Amino acid sequence: MEKVLEKIRRNERMSAMLKILSDTPGKMYTLSHFCALFGAAKSTLSEDIDALRQTVEAFDLGRLETVTGAAGGVVYRPEISREAARDYIEGLSRELSGTERVLPGDFLYYSDILSTPETVNRMGRILATEYAATRPDFVLTMETKGIPVAFATANALGIPLVIARHTSKVYEGSAVNINYVSGSGNIETMSLSRRAVRENQKALIVDDFLRGGGTARGMVELMREFHVEVTGMAFVMAAVEPIKKKVSGEKSLMTLEVLEGENPEAVVRPAAWLS
Repeated sequence: MEKVLEKIRRNERMSAMLKILSDTPGKMYTLSHFCALFGAAKSTLSEDIDALRQTVEAFDLGRLETVTGAAGGVVYRPEISREAARDYIEGLSRELSGTERVLPGDFLYYSDILSTPETVNRMGRILATEYAATRPDFVLTMETKGIPVAFATANALGIPLVIARHTSKVYEGSAVNINYVSGSGNIETMSLSRRAVRENQKALIVDDFLRGGGTARGMVELMREFHVEVTGMAFVMAAVEPIKKKVSGEKSLMTLEVLEGENPEAVVRPAAWLS
C-alpha cells in the first residue's frame, strides 16, 4: 500500500480530496486524515488545499473553509453566488410559467421538477447558502412533496433531515401529535417521533409550497412542543395570494400568480430576495 501511495501524483491527490470533501458537505476533515490517506506531509497538503480553494471559488463551486488548531481541518461548503442562484431560478421560472401546468384550484404541476436530482440539488445549494449562517441542527419538512428539496438542503448543510408525518408510525416509537389548521381551513394532524429531535436544537423548515401558511405554522408549533428554535422557513414556491400568511419571515425561491381566464396562465417569478 505504501508503494502505491508514493506514486500518487498531485493532480490525483487533489482530485481525490475534492471528491471526498464535496461528497460530505459540512464534515470536518483533519490534515492528519489526508496525511494518512495519501502518505503526504501536512505542508504539502496545505498547499494542495490552498490551490483547491482558489479553483472552487473561481468556478463558483462552493467554498473550502479551513479551521486552525488541534481540532481544526478543512470543510467543504457547497455555496452558490447570489447572481448564479438568480440566473438559475429565472430559467426555472420561465419553464414553469404558462398555461400547460395550471391545475384546478390555481395549483401548479411541478412534481417533475421536484423529482429531478440536478434541479433539487441546485435548489438545496441555494437554500443552504442563504441559511448556513443560522447554523441549524436539522432540516424539518412535512411529508411528502417537500422531501426531495429538504433532503438536498440538509445534505448541502451536512445536517440530518427530520420528517413530520400526518400520522405516527409504530416503528418510530412514541410521538408528539398536534392539530393545526391547513391552508384549506381543515383541521389536520401533524406527528413527530419524540426521538427525532432534542431540546434546545435549531431547526430550518423547508417545504415545497406555501399558500396560506397553515402547514408551516403547524411545523413551528410542533417545534415549540419540542422546545426547538426555528431559525428560518424556506419554500420552493409561494403563492402571491393571500398576501398575508399565517407565518412571517419566510423565503421562497419563486412566487406563483395564476391569471384567470379561459385558459388560466401561471406567472412564476424569482423571489425578490434573490435580486
